[in-house]
Amino acid sequence: MAEVLILHGWQNHRPEGHWQRWLAGELGAGGRAVRYPQLPEPDAPARAEWLAALETELEGTDPAELTVVAHSLGCMLWVAHARARAAAGLTGPVARRVLLVGPPSDAVVASIAELTEFAAVDAGHEASTHIDAVAVVTAALAAASVEPPVVVAGDHDPYSPVEAEGLAARLGLERIVVDGGGHLTIEDGFGPFPLILELCA
Repeated sequence: MAEVLILHGWQNHRPEGHWQRWLAGELGAGGRAVRYPQLPEPDAPARAEWLAALETELEGTDPAELTVVAHSLGCMLWVAHARARAAAGLTGPVARRVLLVGPPSDAVVASIAELTEFAAVDAGHEASTHIDAVAVVTAALAAASVEPPVVVAGDHDPYSPVEAEGLAARLGLERIVVDGGGHLTIEDGFGPFPLILELCA
């Protein structure tokens, strides 16, 4: 059975009106099995606790049937999970498709004290050089899903203000740009989000 795991971001308490809640409802009504957990302490997230919660949600899922839809800090959680698997020598994908929606840049993540440990590359210690670290993260992400991850990003996103710093550009991922999208939040006008529903098909 097709499954979808939805991962929210920083300070997100899964409010009514958010596109992720809308997506969960639409997918459920269409017969998908949906997991949409509240991650621990969203206002003061701890990387280890979020990773443990993600591992719990992945239990019993079928990698051939699973789509992961992450938003904002949830994207960085997925990257951290992929890095941890690679560091532990684990092989084989854990999802078929991964959509990274509105991922923040490492520069922004590193500038927020509560989030520094979630940086995709700069907080890592996998390699001695930045170029090698990017290669390690890129390989880890590729190994974690059957299909290459896709970044969905709004233009003029304040959390990824310079395109060259964005996750897609740094890791060579496909990027779909949403005109006028900003950070793709409720405040940016994203309750219903048909594009993401279509990408989950």
